[in-house]
Amino acid sequence: MSVKYKRILLKLSGEALAGDKGFGLDVETIHKICAGIRDAHALGAQIGIVVGGGNFWRGRSSGEMERTRADQIGMLATAMNGLAVADALEHLGVEVRVQTALTMQQVAEPYIRNRAIRHMEKGRVVIFACGTGNPFFSTDTAAALRAAEINADIIFKATMVDGVYDKDPKKNPDAKKYESLTFSRVLADQLAVMDSTAATMCRDNALPILVFDILHPENIAKAAAGEPIGTLVAEQ
Repeated sequence: MSVKYKRILLKLSGEALAGDKGFGLDVETIHKICAGIRDAHALGAQIGIVVGGGNFWRGRSSGEMERTRADQIGMLATAMNGLAVADALEHLGVEVRVQTALTMQQVAEPYIRNRAIRHMEKGRVVIFACGTGNPFFSTDTAAALRAAEINADIIFKATMVDGVYDKDPKKNPDAKKYESLTFSRVLADQLAVMDSTAATMCRDNALPILVFDILHPENIAKAAAGEPIGTLVAEQ
């Protein structure tokens, strides 16, 4: 296989890293996902990764906690996930750098755009943690922002379903899967791809998103090679 997309921003949810445990980190699951990332990297793709933190913390379920502080806790959760993914990739022989939007230089580099691009040009996978570094913005929005900053060709959104549906396929057996969509349709129909801020940013910066199933990590390399999987969201 040859690579279709030279530079990819992969968005990984925190839930995907928990596996069947539903909370925290499942080492076996993480290594399987990272094996898929390694295979895509071996094709020649430059890869940046934005990780979520939902396996540890979700700001919206923090009760009466002040929103800014709740979101800051979520940013720290993504740093833990980023370090776990980095460790698994290094065990698989992939050179990695972790960059964080909040300063924590004892454990990771601060996010610097030019340095991130240089790392990728040298064949390193770069993991972006701590979201955008600001409250009120999701890690989906962080993925859109980082993808635009590093001039990514596409965002891969690895989810727990195999694409975008007109309604929840887990609750509705008759749900229809889309092979392709426009961002305008996603926003108008409020489809569960990304939050509206992230989707608008991708539309305005002509950044396509490919949504596919991370339960089969080999999909990452297949997507990098341009195989027809998942749902492609792009403005016509």
